[in-house]
Amino acid sequence: MRRAVVIGAGFGGLAAAVRLRVMGWEVTVLEALDQPGGRARVFQRDGFTFDAGPTVITAPHLIAELFALAGRDPRDYYSLVPVDPFYRILFHDGSALDYSGDEERLLAQIARFDERDVDGYRRLAKMSEKIFETGFTKLAHQPFGNFSDMLRVLPAMLRLKSYRSVHGLVSRYIRDPRLRQAFTFEPLLVGGNPFRTPSIYLLIHWLERKWGVHFAMGGTTSVVNALVQLLLELGVEVRLNTPVEEIVVEHGRAVAVTTADGSRLPADLVVSNADPSWVYSRMIAPSPGRRHTPRSVSRVRQSMSLFVGYFGTRRTYPEIAHHTILLGPRYEGLLDDIFDARPLADDFSLYLHAPTRTDPSLAPPGCETFYALSPVPNLRAGIDWEHEGEPYFARIRESLERRLLPGLEASLATSFQMTPLDFEQTLRSVDGAAFGPEPVLTQSAWFRYHNRSRDVEGLYFVGAGTHPGGGIPGVLSSAKVLARVVPRPVGARAPISPRARHAVPV
Repeated sequence: MRRAVVIGAGFGGLAAAVRLRVMGWEVTVLEALDQPGGRARVFQRDGFTFDAGPTVITAPHLIAELFALAGRDPRDYYSLVPVDPFYRILFHDGSALDYSGDEERLLAQIARFDERDVDGYRRLAKMSEKIFETGFTKLAHQPFGNFSDMLRVLPAMLRLKSYRSVHGLVSRYIRDPRLRQAFTFEPLLVGGNPFRTPSIYLLIHWLERKWGVHFAMGGTTSVVNALVQLLLELGVEVRLNTPVEEIVVEHGRAVAVTTADGSRLPADLVVSNADPSWVYSRMIAPSPGRRHTPRSVSRVRQSMSLFVGYFGTRRTYPEIAHHTILLGPRYEGLLDDIFDARPLADDFSLYLHAPTRTDPSLAPPGCETFYALSPVPNLRAGIDWEHEGEPYFARIRESLERRLLPGLEASLATSFQMTPLDFEQTLRSVDGAAFGPEPVLTQSAWFRYHNRSRDVEGLYFVGAGTHPGGGIPGVLSSAKVLARVVPRPVGARAPISPRARHAVPV
């Protein structure tokens, strides 16, 4: 047993391929699109460079350690720079908060909202650190293959009040409603509603405080390209334009995959970076007695989706931040619309990415590159995005011009959009969900799709849909879990360079 096939060249698939190769597996990566990256691919339009998806890099050591495992120095492959502030949060009443890792600067701003919240934030930060030490340091890299694994962590989760929502726990420490929004929006980065995502996801706050928020020079795609280069050096084949149509199962074990052109690739091990809901409902032939079937998948509560509007301008806006959160007039009501009622609301909250604040090379001289991301209902809402997409983007641009980017419409050089239809049709995500199953308590840890399939021997999962969940740290951590549950191939030797291994500070 030496042949491993990895389905998908997103961050999870690339990280899994590195770890498998270092273990001694012969690895082939199959990617459906014409470039690697998955959600982290790149768009080139009219001289502008747009990261398609993830742009907030936290826990950078999780990337660096992949290169160190292979005896490489990550500094030879890509460059990360810190972003300050982490986010500029603009409230609908015109007030603003620069969220950064400098606690004194942060506390001074909090005091302007409510003096009483200064001490409240200190206590909230300590609680977030405790949650981080358990939820990330101890649990994020642990497999939850058995229910007993869940039972072992329940006492710690109860002590940390994980039965509360993120918003519920933050509200115990913070009084000002604007600050409550500022310190609870982060679950949206992994597909969760702050009003029902368990408070263990408050670990994201301390993760950012501990390691900072970073940007990859050249865009997130530069990290993707660095991982592909590393794989090529390790002898891993990365095939683009090769969508996998079926995982072949014989006698309960994955033995091969078939691709859209009819090719069959034998495999002793299959690792899927694809959406597990898609895999179980559309890529494995039905068989009696399985836990995961098209019917069971239909009962999974999928995360919300995203509308992303990309645009370049013929002018610059040097006064704005790299990352800006623009909050609308409603918070809980808007989230109810996105996650439950599912209309396309007239109002919205946005994340605006302005990478040329940090790397001007991503736009032509004197120009600016942006994308505006809006959480929206997934495709179960029945919204006709072919009809609604452009009017929705126009409303977003109008709001940005009024609140932050004067003269935007007149200065547009290029623009295009990505809707929930793209998440379903291009990225093959059930219901067009942007982050797989919604991270509620009953779909986390053991209750989430397992890293090692419970139905098919030799089938494993990495990525946002499996444990521990979405976001770059979660996806990279899923590959670390994989390395703990996949056996080493007998007699294989790892292809480590004779260069000395490089330590990665954690």
